[in-house]
Amino acid sequence: MAKNKVTKAFFCQNCGAQHSQWMGQCKSCGQWNTIVEEVVDRGDVPKAWESSSTRSETTNHARTLSEVEFKLEDRSPTHDGELDRVLGGGIVPGSLILLGGEPGIGKSTLMLQLALRIQRKVLYISGEESERQIKMRAERIGIDNQETYILNETQTQKIFREIKEVDPDLVIVDSVQTLTTQHIDSLAGSVSQIRESTAEFIQFAKKTHTPVILIGHINKDGQLAGPKILEHMVDVVLQFEGDQNHVYRLLRAHKNRFGSTAEIGIYEMAGSGLREVPNPSDILISRKDGNLSGIAIASMMEGLRPLLIEIQALVSTAVYGTPQRASTGFDTRRLNMLLAVLEKRCGFRLGAKDVFLNVTGGIRVDDPAIDLAVVAAILSSNEDIPVPDRNCFAAEVGLAGEVRPVTRVEQRIMEAEKLGFDTIHISRYNKVKPGDYGIKVKMIGKVEELFGELFG
Repeated sequence: MAKNKVTKAFFCQNCGAQHSQWMGQCKSCGQWNTIVEEVVDRGDVPKAWESSSTRSETTNHARTLSEVEFKLEDRSPTHDGELDRVLGGGIVPGSLILLGGEPGIGKSTLMLQLALRIQRKVLYISGEESERQIKMRAERIGIDNQETYILNETQTQKIFREIKEVDPDLVIVDSVQTLTTQHIDSLAGSVSQIRESTAEFIQFAKKTHTPVILIGHINKDGQLAGPKILEHMVDVVLQFEGDQNHVYRLLRAHKNRFGSTAEIGIYEMAGSGLREVPNPSDILISRKDGNLSGIAIASMMEGLRPLLIEIQALVSTAVYGTPQRASTGFDTRRLNMLLAVLEKRCGFRLGAKDVFLNVTGGIRVDDPAIDLAVVAAILSSNEDIPVPDRNCFAAEVGLAGEVRPVTRVEQRIMEAEKLGFDTIHISRYNKVKPGDYGIKVKMIGKVEELFGELFG
């Protein structure tokens, strides 16, 4: 009797690159001692998805582009406004979504809320938590849905047999690192297991038009664990970010074949689960009894969404000899550049002073439009004079001390107006008409003009 052929290969556990033989260093990523041998093909085990289809399948034939019928995909709303915003309006049938994030950030809670809220039949597959643990979290969330099914299983062959019985409209897998397939003879979480298990769910999703959401872990570098090809295989890659010491979480789309990657969703972690934050600007700005120096409000953009955030600065005499420069939520190198501009172009002697900068709310900002607010906060703390109340800023600062224009300035102005601000300071090179808004728009060309406007 002939033996079934077993195919083996060598994979890098860090980047997923395949090699013909073992070697000490991976030629793809340069890491040492990360290459292991894995079985990639066992002829005696069929693919899990080959006999698990729950809907009719069709055979594909080559057609010209003009013969292809086009229509907009019908999206399924998730009844979660922030998630729908990031996905582009809802979940597309047959799509495969990969959700990544740090341990304990709230990935499982977000997906369980989705399973309980969406008005469809959902199969929640958990390889990490027991059914009682999931039930306990569902009781805390406080949403009841009789169409949500829980399955505690990791082997794909058994999972697809259960999918055939339940016939769900949405499948959620927590997590992809726990899946194993009999087609691969290696441990769960290995490169070949993750790749093959994902490939089986992709085949299932495309053939049955059933959307699948995979939850994935990230490594110490902040990247999704597993082979890099995993992100190329799926349709949507979502990243759930946030600081565990703060209550706010950000949901970003790093890849989206069906929509924009510029949108973000903002949540607040509460005792009853994740709460949507429809107006984050109102939360990120702290409420204070009186005017304090060193505080300025910046109008920034996160994707296509305007936000108003609070910038705090503290300037004090350096008592340890060498001045300190520290920032939280803002690039320290850019802070040093702005300090050099104030020193060289404007004559402020900040070289012998400590400068500390903080973006409230625990979020990190990369938008250069907050430069003017950073400068205003530093000058306010240095002079110990508060920035006039109900003033905000939206402009970039150049090396020559010029105030540069920023994109989507109209949206920034309207957001400031909506939140009740009286004045917004922007670049005079932005092509807007100040009289078109219900807020005073002050046009500034140089940083020196800003000092005169604010402190006289």
